[in-house]
Amino acid sequence: MAKVIALANQKGGVGKTTTAINLAASLAVLEQKVLLVDADPQANATSGIGFDIRAIKTSIYECLIDDVDPNGIILETEVENLDLLPSHIDLVGAEIEMTNLPNREQIMKTVISGIKDNYDFILIDCSPSLGLITLNALTASDSVLIPVQCEYFALEGLGKLLNTIKIVQNRLNTALEIEGFLLTMYDARLRLSNQVVDEVKKHFQQMVFETIVPRNIKLSEAPSFGKPVLMYDVNSSGAVNYLNLGREILQRNEMTRISDADKIIN
Repeated sequence: MAKVIALANQKGGVGKTTTAINLAASLAVLEQKVLLVDADPQANATSGIGFDIRAIKTSIYECLIDDVDPNGIILETEVENLDLLPSHIDLVGAEIEMTNLPNREQIMKTVISGIKDNYDFILIDCSPSLGLITLNALTASDSVLIPVQCEYFALEGLGKLLNTIKIVQNRLNTALEIEGFLLTMYDARLRLSNQVVDEVKKHFQQMVFETIVPRNIKLSEAPSFGKPVLMYDVNSSGAVNYLNLGREILQRNEMTRISDADKIIN
């Protein structure tokens, strides 16, 4: 049965979708069966992994609103072991339509429960908000991975996100855990980046991933080609870092026998 991980941060531009795409691809390369769920109306994960969103006729929107079976919607990607449950701009209206539905916070959990046995990991790319869709994703998940940009405002919104997670833990999903904090867009030349790293590690300690994702031009270019960075430039630092993150997650979940010495690729 799959471990379901939501990637959430209400602050936009922190590398959340980039992480969702590239972590999913890395876990797939590490021989895990992975489903990437695009739960963002912008559908960037859908386009960033190679699909034309204008050609998407049925998406997660229909699963949430019309009770459509997700098995008939899931798409195979060009990455072996990696599938996609796509999004569509229609998802913008889903929060309003879900408002009056019974158990409205549990709808995504019901959708995912029918496909969990088919995968080792299900990653949910959340929208940059703390609305009903994100609440659904957190309720449906076993854990939440929080990308944190290495810039001044990065820590500012974390309190609100952590408060939302606490509410979900208390009221909707008592089993929800924090998978970890991932530091992204790191620039070793900037004192500010190093200060953010120190501050996050000081506050969250072992919950911070050892892997830090620096700014990397290949990571920025890959989505325009509809590819994870592993398929675009396997030798880039971005590809190496996300492969390391995949290994680290497997180790944290005791799903690999890789020794500590071999955990990080140089």
